Amino acid sequence: MTTGLVATPVHRPSAGDAVGRLVLRQLRRGTLIVAGVCAGMSALVATQYRSTFEGEMSQQAVTALAENPAIRVLFGPAVALDDPGGFTVWRTGTPVLILAGVWLLLAAIRITRGEEDAGRWDLLLSGRARSIDVLLRCVASVAGSAVAISASIGVALIAAGTDVEGATVYALGVLGVTATFGAVGLAAGQVMPSRPSAVGLAIGVLGAALLLRMLSDGLVALAFAAWLTPFGLIGESAPYSQNRLLPLVVLAAFAAIATAIALAAARGRDIGGGWVPVRSHRAAHTRLLGSPAVFAVRCALRPTLGWASGIGAYFLIIGAMIASILEFFEGSPRFGELAAAAGFGNLGTASGFAAALFGLLAIPTGLYAVTRMASVVGDERANRTTMLLAAPLSRQRLLAAVAMVAAVGVLTLHVVAALGMWAGAVLTGAPLGLGDALAGAMNTAPIAWLALGAAALAVGWVPSAVTAVGALPVVGGFLLNVIADSIGAPRWVSAPSPFVHVAAAPAVPPNWPATAAILAVAAFLLGVGVIGYARRDLAT
Repeated sequence: MTTGLVATPVHRPSAGDAVGRLVLRQLRRGTLIVAGVCAGMSALVATQYRSTFEGEMSQQAVTALAENPAIRVLFGPAVALDDPGGFTVWRTGTPVLILAGVWLLLAAIRITRGEEDAGRWDLLLSGRARSIDVLLRCVASVAGSAVAISASIGVALIAAGTDVEGATVYALGVLGVTATFGAVGLAAGQVMPSRPSAVGLAIGVLGAALLLRMLSDGLVALAFAAWLTPFGLIGESAPYSQNRLLPLVVLAAFAAIATAIALAAARGRDIGGGWVPVRSHRAAHTRLLGSPAVFAVRCALRPTLGWASGIGAYFLIIGAMIASILEFFEGSPRFGELAAAAGFGNLGTASGFAAALFGLLAIPTGLYAVTRMASVVGDERANRTTMLLAAPLSRQRLLAAVAMVAAVGVLTLHVVAALGMWAGAVLTGAPLGLGDALAGAMNTAPIAWLALGAAALAVGWVPSAVTAVGALPVVGGFLLNVIADSIGAPRWVSAPSPFVHVAAAPAVPPNWPATAAILAVAAFLLGVGVIGYARRDLAT
């Protein structure tokens, strides 16, 4: 008698399942962080409303606020300000949407075009997985991140005691906006031939959408344009007031269209390519190649011009609104008192308003500096630095040249912002002089240079985290300051933020000791980064 062994089938996960788990692992940490920050900020403001603003909003004051074009351009339409949920949407809606949208947009590009540029998709797609299958897993994971972020905001607002229906409509709006920009990132990663070009296209789409929202809220003739931008559709849904659902349907259509473009582009291209063609042959350009510093200028020229155009246009619009802002606060002095209680003092004066806006300037200029330092690691990974450093050129000199040019670029952007705000004020007759504009803009430049130093430190010691470490002083510092102000935390809680130590110039004199300390820390971080860069191996 013989006995036979019956083979038991063993379940092996498919290649698609493995890719799905990998993408989830790449997104889960960032999703939790962004969801926690957005939900915490929303809940804190809703809670703060009850102790600071409740009962202070008369119908006449709310009407004046809603009809002021400058206020609408800056913060969006003022809807349901007498409700803690409506006030939270008005005050935190735009920052929350930008934070979540930008993060998911960049994450979508990183897990698709970034992985492809690094050569990891070549090996992955040599097996059974197809590019469209991998992209579908990325789409599902990006959508899951958008759901997690929006759900956390909705739950936080309900837990803070706001109306359930309004919180649900707002959470669905956040879902639509974040899903749309996540899909834009996926589409840009398929359409453009490289990760930097994909980031540029996607950020440009987001910036255009934000600018269109500002124009639709500020100009009655362009009010219809609110239906053409995800940011405007949030206002059209009117959470905590009318709770309209049609704008949310349009938002879902935006996300679906961007996803369809991504899938169509993935089907019609080869790995490493994109819909936008790349010229393989072009005439040699030998200008600005004389030294590392001059070459760094050449590399930074186009990005700096792009950043300067966006920042200059934004502050030109802001400057043109100063006269309207001053007129509003003159007619509604109580709002000035409430703004001061919320941490925005002196908004009723031209210098105070300029100081408040210039206080935010270090965020984009700091991120500009971070991108310039991140390009050093990008060149290493693309093997463009290997032959350069094989020549008689020290690493210290190379990194110092890039950092010097980035520092000058930051200074240029702050000057452009000052000129833009001053020009806008001159056009509308607002009482803001060129000297005050330059003083306010230059006052926050050390914070951007601190971000530059932090990014240089990461280049030398943790090249895989340049963006995260470099953004910590500006993005992390700003969020820490906002959260600490919202909950009335002790001074020591917000002390690590550089924004706390910079005076609100030109409304008040600059805090020179604090400025000197920030510059000293930035120089120290840069020096340590240069030492680390000279000692480590090249990134691959």
